[in-house]
Formats: sequence, structure tokens, C-alpha cells
Amino acid sequence: MEWISILVRVLIYCAGLMSLALGVVFSVNSNLGVSPVNSLPYVVSRISGVDMGKCVTMVFACYIVVQILLLRKDFQWINLTQILFSTLFGYFVNFAKWILGDFSIPTYPGKLLMLAVSILFVAAGVCLYMDVKLVNMSMEGMTHAINQKLLPRLAFHDVKVIMDCLVVAVGIGLSLVLSGKVEGIREGTVLCAILVGKIMKPLQKVLQPAINKLCFTDE
Repeated sequence: MEWISILVRVLIYCAGLMSLALGVVFSVNSNLGVSPVNSLPYVVSRISGVDMGKCVTMVFACYIVVQILLLRKDFQWINLTQILFSTLFGYFVNFAKWILGDFSIPTYPGKLLMLAVSILFVAAGVCLYMDVKLVNMSMEGMTHAINQKLLPRLAFHDVKVIMDCLVVAVGIGLSLVLSGKVEGIREGTVLCAILVGKIMKPLQKVLQPAINKLCFTDE
């Protein structure tokens, strides 16, 4: 039945957001730098003194503007709800923070292990919530638009690596120019930017067929 398929898609979508949220919290608790998607809002917040939540909304709104400019008549206006779902994601992050608390492994190898877990959770989360074809988060929405219009010969996960690295580079550049030092971006941020997209490729080979079987067998 169609409503069962929609319910399954919503549940998988929520599972993806939860996985992504756990990845963010593992990254934060590792103290090796903020995640790539939060790097630019974090830098803008630290430089401007504006609340982080407002900076996230502002930066994500800019990502939606990029989608509109690239897609034009192909832009689906339901994608404006990306801001709403980005806000909803904040509640998932708070819940993940409640689960993990301040858990951290004090040694540097332990921090790297936490970072590896973070990268795996983030990659799995993005695969899950994108493959059910509901509403993307703003960063992935922009990445998908760039993939579709500017880099159609590349796979999505390759474009994601490019965009994550570009966002981190912009964050580093703004930070250096406006504050004279790098704010919040460390080796963990760079590793996430490089590795999340690469890990998505083998994960999608496993997850996508299962999701298609569960959600789209009637299509």
C-alpha cells in the first residue's frame, strides 16, 4: 500500500537524520574540529558574534539561493522546506547529544577513533535520507544541483567531496582574512570533508538496493 511505503520512507529518513546527528556529536566530542557542513556557519558566528543557530539558517538559506540560481525553472518550491528540515535536524542533534553526553576518549588515537565513527555515521546518514527521495538538507540540495547542472559526469559522492572541501576552504579563508586565525576548523574537519563522500560510495552499494526494495517496488 502507498501509505505504508510513505511511512517506511519517513522512518528511513528519520533514521538518516539520527545517524547524521550522531556523527556530528561524535565529531564535536572528538575535539578535532567542527564538521564540514557546520564549518562555515561556525566561522561566521565567531567572526560576527551572531548566534550560531541564526548563522546556520543564514548560510543554509544561501545554499537554497544557489539551488534556485542553478536549477531555475527546474527548482521545486517544496525544497524551500529544507530550512524547516535543517531546523528539525537541530532537535536530532540535541537528542544525540543527550545520548552521548560528553563522552570522549582522551588520547589522540582515541579522538581519531571517534572521528572515524563520526565519518561513518555521517556517510550512512546522508545515504539513508537522500535515497528515500524526500527533502534534502540544504548542503546536499546544493551539491545535487551542482552535480546536475555543472558536473553531470561525476557521481554525487565525488561532487560531495568537492563541495565539502570547498566549504571548508571558504571557512578557513574567511577566518584568516577577518580574524587572523583559523576558528574551529582542524584536521578532523578536513578529514571529514575528504572521506565522507568517498565512504558513501561503498555504503550506497549496500543501502540503496535495500531502500529501493522497501520503498519503491511499485514504481
